[in-house]
Amino acid sequence: MTGAIIERENPARNDELVGNVVAATPAEVDLVVANARKAQPEWAALDVDSRATAVRTGAERIVAEVDTLAELMARETGKVLGDCRGELLFSAAVLRWAADRAPELLADHVIDDEAGRLLLRRRPYGVVAAVTPWNAPVILAVLKLGPALVAGNAVVVKPSPFAPFAIARVVELLGGWMPEGTVQVVQGEAETATALVGHRGVDRVAFTGGENAGRALASIAGQALTPALMELGGNDPAILLEDADLTPEAMERLVMASFATSGQVCMAVKRLLVPRRRYDEVVDAYRAAADRVLRVGDPLFEGVTLGPVVTAASASRVRGLVEDAVASGAEALVLGGTDAHTDLGRGHFLRPTLVLGASDADRLVAEEQFGPTVPLLAYDTVDEAVARANAGDLGLGASVWSADEDRAFAVATRLEAGFTFVNTHNRTGMALRAPFGGIKRSGWGREYGDEGLLEHTQTCVVHAPGAFRPGGSGLGASAYPV
Repeated sequence: MTGAIIERENPARNDELVGNVVAATPAEVDLVVANARKAQPEWAALDVDSRATAVRTGAERIVAEVDTLAELMARETGKVLGDCRGELLFSAAVLRWAADRAPELLADHVIDDEAGRLLLRRRPYGVVAAVTPWNAPVILAVLKLGPALVAGNAVVVKPSPFAPFAIARVVELLGGWMPEGTVQVVQGEAETATALVGHRGVDRVAFTGGENAGRALASIAGQALTPALMELGGNDPAILLEDADLTPEAMERLVMASFATSGQVCMAVKRLLVPRRRYDEVVDAYRAAADRVLRVGDPLFEGVTLGPVVTAASASRVRGLVEDAVASGAEALVLGGTDAHTDLGRGHFLRPTLVLGASDADRLVAEEQFGPTVPLLAYDTVDEAVARANAGDLGLGASVWSADEDRAFAVATRLEAGFTFVNTHNRTGMALRAPFGGIKRSGWGREYGDEGLLEHTQTCVVHAPGAFRPGGSGLGASAYPV
């Protein structure tokens, strides 16, 4: 590659260079896509079991290198080491799951009866462009790679310049068991993403990231009439009903649902809505849980549960949201502790905060914070809580917390969210079988579940109407059959 050199610093140690990558120029993107188009027919011609075996082998290679990959990811993203290791192991599980489900989901389906003979086939799109973010760089790429590859597509991944290294190695491990060019990486920033997404040799786009980038790339894909999957941001509400369980374990789960990866997760809890009569009780229980589980520090150090935010600009934005709310009359409570061995001045560290007394009109509440802060809001009735939770243009995730599961489900069905958790939120509520994605401006399409695998296939039909099959009379055939 001959484009600009992109350096990546360690967000926990700004004076430490993790490494650099070279951005792909548009001409180099052309070559990568051409290689993918050359490899894809050979890959798709393999039977599904052979493709699944190759994907499973790649998964096992990831597991074999998990410790090295986890440290690399922690240094490039600022995520704590244990979270990075968990992400990599879960990514391997996603690959295995896709490989296991593919033979059944991709099998031809035949209906042969008096109405005719109908063959339903699932075929790959061709070349998939996967544009992925930095906050979960491997899993958010693998959710595209696994399904797309077992379905017979070739994939070109364009990772974030803030997390280019671990995913590049994962792609190398996967590609070692496939025809050359089947899975590739192009590094770069907006110019590279634009060249890839708008390329006429790309047959499908799969994107996870922020709304602004999503809008730009969706527009480019639309100009090329390239179908796209978009998983965008969320401003997830968590509604605690009056009978919600406030045990230490439940509250620790709620705290980490807010602050895992320093709150830089699209499906993190972004707003806490609690009954007014239990407000003080929730504040006390939440603060106590946070003091037990939140420790800010270098992500490579033992006992640290929150690393830095990704950039200085991110830190500045989150500080500004909290300061604006405080200037309007809110109170910010600092949560948890710090690691005694970390020099917080070396990185983009923020202490996590619980904000009390904010208004729904405050930017902290109305916008996705994407950082280690969360507002706690009082409500008087469940109808009010539902209406406030549904306010805004985003609808990725939500959660309802109650000792009565049936009641929680009843409230959950009223929420405008693509995925609603019950008595948990964020990573602890995910399941490989459960399709995930947003509604409203949080995107379209699904990942996880059977739907996530089928997103990377097209249904093709062969049909012989009964009236016109050999031996059929053709009599009584209508131009509009029922």
